[in-house]
Amino acid sequence: MKAFTYERAADPAAAAAQAARNPGARFIAGGTNLLDLMKLQIEAPVHLIDVNGLALDRVEDLPDGGLRIGALVRNADLAAHPRVRRDYALLSRALLAGASAQLRNRATTAGNLLQRTRCPYFYDPQQACNKRLPGSGCAAMGGFNRNLAVIGASAHCIATHPSDMAVAMRALDAQVETVRGDGSTRKIPLAQLYRAPGDTPHLEYTLERGELITGVVLPPPLGGQHIYHKVRDRASYAFAIVSVGVVVPKEGAVRVAVGGVAPQPWRVEAAEQSRDARRIAARLLEGAQTTEQNAFKLPLVQRTLAAVLEEARA
Repeated sequence: MKAFTYERAADPAAAAAQAARNPGARFIAGGTNLLDLMKLQIEAPVHLIDVNGLALDRVEDLPDGGLRIGALVRNADLAAHPRVRRDYALLSRALLAGASAQLRNRATTAGNLLQRTRCPYFYDPQQACNKRLPGSGCAAMGGFNRNLAVIGASAHCIATHPSDMAVAMRALDAQVETVRGDGSTRKIPLAQLYRAPGDTPHLEYTLERGELITGVVLPPPLGGQHIYHKVRDRASYAFAIVSVGVVVPKEGAVRVAVGGVAPQPWRVEAAEQSRDARRIAARLLEGAQTTEQNAFKLPLVQRTLAAVLEEARA
């Protein structure tokens, strides 16, 4: 076991300031991902900052009709919230597809967005992984990569982002609220929260050192049909091979985001000018690079999207 120190944060700004001063610090809330990584010594923080005591666990209506979700709202509570179920059903459905009930009771909104890949080579310290150890290589390239990325990846990493909730948030145009180490705050569109792997796949987010997510803001609801469909190897708790989240209003462009195919929730707004599944999928996956094992994901996205759009029209 690697020793670490621990403290409970007094307020968000103090937590961010402490983390900014200490490059080996990590925030901990539900711990559903971080604790597993610490046990495997993939993550070895020297200092943990417990943020559970901060007042960031509320879901609040906004004056413009939108919704603010505190960073510490548990996934189970968010999925069951009456306003979310009524106006942002895509988010509720994605959360319920995302994990076991036990994990949903502990996992938080911010932690879900920032969870790390479940690529098997990332989780195996005996294998090369540029995300875990920069410059070591990517064993997934020539290994078992059936479940890995077909779009948005690079020659250095083909890991996928595992979050179901992030797919829904991306389709809903969510923004992330943060506080920096100097006490200043900002809003980051979810599309800009995630970094493309490029040649630095270990740099996964655009957050600054010590920057703490305090909430997520959703714009006023769109109405229409909200559908989330997840294709996985088993009906019980499993990560997506492909997932599709759509919002289909009565008029205007659809919203489409896809999971299980990229290092981040994948959306291409230019693809949404059509309501034809084949055309949308072709634009979404333009430039895809597949392996022999995961090439099946391309037609699977198109077929899944077609089924979802047909359901929305029914």
